[in-house]
Amino acid sequence: MSKKIQAAIIGSGNIGTDLMIKILRHGKHVEVVAMVGIDPESDGLARAARMGVATTHEGVDGLVRMPCFADIDIVFDATSAGAHVKNDAFLRAHKADIRCIDLTPAAIGPYCVPVVNIDEHVGKNNVNMVTCGGQATIPMVAAVSRVAKVHYAEIIASISSKSAGPGTRANIDEFTETTSKAIEVIGGAAKGKAIIIMNPAEPPLIMRDTVYVLSEAADQDAVRESITSMANAVHAYVPGYRLKQEVQFEVIPADKPLTIPGHGTFSGLKTSVFLEVEGAAHYLPAYAGNLDIMTSAAMATAERMAQSLIQG
Repeated sequence: MSKKIQAAIIGSGNIGTDLMIKILRHGKHVEVVAMVGIDPESDGLARAARMGVATTHEGVDGLVRMPCFADIDIVFDATSAGAHVKNDAFLRAHKADIRCIDLTPAAIGPYCVPVVNIDEHVGKNNVNMVTCGGQATIPMVAAVSRVAKVHYAEIIASISSKSAGPGTRANIDEFTETTSKAIEVIGGAAKGKAIIIMNPAEPPLIMRDTVYVLSEAADQDAVRESITSMANAVHAYVPGYRLKQEVQFEVIPADKPLTIPGHGTFSGLKTSVFLEVEGAAHYLPAYAGNLDIMTSAAMATAERMAQSLIQG
């Protein structure tokens, strides 16, 4: 398949710029032909121009006026939750069947974590990539769910404050809400909770994620094998993704249940997973694993969509 599906990126900040570089270097079925921003002085637009990508600083208004828009089938939105709602409606008024891959927490389309549910959403016109923390941790919750019913799952995503741009900082509330919901919808947990920590440490610390899963009693070897298999599957499209240490287990007896404030008491198996995500340093340094896992997941989703479009 030599044909490539043309795509545009809306948002010339950290996420959009990293995504552009990633696709230009490694895209098999997708090519970026336009970069869209609102700041004519942004580094992302300048870099896009140097790399031969058409640019506009007039937002989606400018995009629909670009000569290449007629041939664009996929749009990545790396702006903000509020902006994406408007962008999607505006673009769809000009091209009803355009595919939007949403890298904001807007979640107007179904949640998509490629390693878990890409097959369900490859034909959708709008898919939501949840959050960086969700892309890193939800596969681990889903891995436990394959073995035993999950009552509760809690994730803590710790990222370097240097890797969080203004869009990320403006969407902290949406991050926790969207990730918590996706833990339930995709991960299979009856209840989900998400916490994000922006660590200002110097030198900047690499992205770390902790996942606590409370499930029905299950064979620990089976759970461990499922988690390891899922981690390997994520690693296939996010090379810096890895288990930081061995999976830990604790049996919670029925006569001494674990109390989660606001969520009740639980007994069964507690599984703890510790992750590390090292960035590929396509744009920001390697500590920005949160940037890398989002753009890698978006690219993996677009590649599957593009294959589907090419094959008809």
